[in-house]
Amino acid sequence: MKPLRTFTIEPSLPDELADLSDLAYNLRWAWRGEIRQIFRRLDSKLWEETGHNPVVLLGRISQERLIAASRDAGFMTQFRRVHAELQEYLSKSGWWCKEHGRSEKPHVAYFCAEFGLTECIPIYSGGLGVLAGDHLKSASELCIPLVGVGLLYQQGFFRQRLNADGWQLESYPRNDFHNMPVRPVLKDGEPVMTEVEFPGRQVRVKVWVVNVGRVNLYLLDTNIPENSSEDRQITFQLYGGDQELRIRQELILGIGGVRALAAMGIEPEVFHTNEGHSAFLGLERIRMLMADRGVSFETAREAVSTSNVFTTHTPVPAGNDAFEPWLIERYFCHYWDQLGLSFQQFLTLGRQDADNGDEPMSLTVLAMRLSNNRNAVSELHGQVSRKLWSGIWPDLPVDEVPITHLTNGIHTRSWISFGLANLYDRYLGPSWQERPADQQVWEAVDQIPDAEMWRTHERRRERLVSFARRRLREQLDRSGAGAAALAAAEEVLDPETLTIGFARRFATYKRANLILRDIKRLEKLLTGTEMPVQIIFAGKAHPRDNPGKEIIRQIVHICRRPEFRRNIVFLEDYDMNLARYLVQGVDVWLNTPLRPMEASGTSGMKAAANGGLNVSVLDGWWSEGYSGDVGWAIGSGERYQDLDYQNDVESRTLYDLLEKEVVPMFYKRGSDGLPRGWIAMMKATVKKLAPYFNSNRLVREYSEKFYLPAIERWNSMIGENLSGAKSLSEWKHWLREKFDQVRIESVRDNVNGVACVGKSVRVEATVMLGEVHPENVSVQLYHGRLDSDGGLQEGQAEEMAPQGQRDDAGRINYTAELSCDWTGLAGYTVRVLPQHQALTDPREMGLIRWA
Repeated sequence: MKPLRTFTIEPSLPDELADLSDLAYNLRWAWRGEIRQIFRRLDSKLWEETGHNPVVLLGRISQERLIAASRDAGFMTQFRRVHAELQEYLSKSGWWCKEHGRSEKPHVAYFCAEFGLTECIPIYSGGLGVLAGDHLKSASELCIPLVGVGLLYQQGFFRQRLNADGWQLESYPRNDFHNMPVRPVLKDGEPVMTEVEFPGRQVRVKVWVVNVGRVNLYLLDTNIPENSSEDRQITFQLYGGDQELRIRQELILGIGGVRALAAMGIEPEVFHTNEGHSAFLGLERIRMLMADRGVSFETAREAVSTSNVFTTHTPVPAGNDAFEPWLIERYFCHYWDQLGLSFQQFLTLGRQDADNGDEPMSLTVLAMRLSNNRNAVSELHGQVSRKLWSGIWPDLPVDEVPITHLTNGIHTRSWISFGLANLYDRYLGPSWQERPADQQVWEAVDQIPDAEMWRTHERRRERLVSFARRRLREQLDRSGAGAAALAAAEEVLDPETLTIGFARRFATYKRANLILRDIKRLEKLLTGTEMPVQIIFAGKAHPRDNPGKEIIRQIVHICRRPEFRRNIVFLEDYDMNLARYLVQGVDVWLNTPLRPMEASGTSGMKAAANGGLNVSVLDGWWSEGYSGDVGWAIGSGERYQDLDYQNDVESRTLYDLLEKEVVPMFYKRGSDGLPRGWIAMMKATVKKLAPYFNSNRLVREYSEKFYLPAIERWNSMIGENLSGAKSLSEWKHWLREKFDQVRIESVRDNVNGVACVGKSVRVEATVMLGEVHPENVSVQLYHGRLDSDGGLQEGQAEEMAPQGQRDDAGRINYTAELSCDWTGLAGYTVRVLPQHQALTDPREMGLIRWA
């Protein structure tokens, strides 16, 4: 039965506590422990029962308790101080404001399909979403004028339950937006709405907002009465459904997101596409610019591309969304005409090979073609990405493909335990919170007494064990376990035993079962009477990933074996709350992916910031973060053709590390009972890794390398009725027509097969430019060592200088001095690239001539 009318019921707060709403609806409480203390102090049991949701807590708490709190002098003193501190924070300047002035308008829009900000807003699935949430938090800390754009899922990602056999089951509880710290965006008292064209209809989109410190996250919702039941389901589930649902979601996110910002009067200069899900935003920005300014597709594309930033996260082709031509035709049949393109031209924007009519339209390729700023998320991932997407620039050497890398980081304050934060406050001062990327700040970790460092960590391990026992009992109870199993859950794990954590998405390449490969050896390792070890597993497999589910089932069955019942635990429903307990309480964080399939990974960074030690394959971030004094590496990055053999080798290496190095170091105690060697490694881990692998450093790098230059380029492009973009577009068109005239006619040097270290080689080249002026090209000497196949290895480019003027035919000579700084087989060649002051990168056009 439908109601006659609807209304919203809000908490009835005493006047003295009215400002509690300010605290509840600004997610700064997600990383500011004293704000969370206010809600916990109101009702600690209800705080846990509500999943740390202050909005629900304020709605369910008794009026008597609120009145009692308003009369509690101690509570009111803390409450007023915390509220005043929030107001001061919101008005205070951060790094961007101090360097570039406070801005009243957002300059950057950050798009992502998921955001992991806190467990009570469950619109995330894993690492990508948590990274996006940390990005917003650091943008707030740095005062960057940024807004986030995402989808508000009615059901979000699934909740995980295991049946009696250990098989993963999924459930999708509905999110109640009116009992979450989100609010509808209003304009003139009415909800802000926008529309996106679908086949034969318009889909209406409602906009909600989450306050994340100083920045706002805008979330799009199609589950509104104005839409059909089919369209209301577009924003039901994160990563649910088939390809058709996926393209609908990505239309809403990319095109709807741009339109929603316009409807709110928000006009950012820079659009950051975090993974390919929102790649359609580039098309919509071009369409809007064409319509508003009456310019061509190419002119609008130049302006848009120069101000788009794209971050790729997926190191395998199958993980990148791509749509067959028939699906693109169904949903964009009305669209390509507005861009002045044919259907085939439209498809080519998302294809590596423009001549392959069977190639689907890839959102990653689309985002790369419509962005002049592209990055991977670790150094190793950068190498993988350049190889994976080299087909977009087929004439470039792989290491020259214009994709750089910015290594991921974590928002330190969101992941540090409350006890450790107090310890850092005492010995590092407030600077570790204000300047978490400052190496000098973290040097003071050495001043923390070993005993205090260790006792703080032990309390966190005890807290983890207590939490794990409680969670295990709850999940056993749900699965129908008997009284004996429930009683046994109270005795699993030991708060004084070396604890290993493994928690992440259960994809097969992450090899959660690598440590289970030799059960007899594992039993000996875990159940040693003098040096026992215990392992806590957690994580979800994708609902359609049966091999991943089978790994979970295998682990659960091993957990139930009598010899492992107290030493191995699998905890259901991995989320941000469980993740905090784990990264704050484990001694060792285990990571065993198949290299190089882990683009970055951030869970190990969270453990490291808490003093946890990593034992990991040299993949993702650990390839950069590892050194012998901060953890252990499984192997040296070797790769084998035989996967089964590789698993054998690396599992044996893992056992060797644990048996011979990790476990003995943990249990080697001095006369005072302290593991001095272990504590020294904990301190080195925090000191070396925390200042670099944090999102404040990352977001500042994005700002300095991408956002600020992109703002400048955008403004230069759109000024004077897009004269800059028109000029660049016309120049590119002209150069593409004339570039066939360019060729390298001859190359000469002053050596006869042998050169000497310390001397230089003079290289001369005669280049035919035809009608192309020397200012329009860059002639480069490309040189380096040779690999075993005689190819240039990691070549370096140096500019060659023109000598004199072009002759009547269009020839000109260039020279360069090649310094010989090392011995061995070397080589060089000469190339010609486009050159223009407005080009972000001379390689982006894909025009190149080699000698």
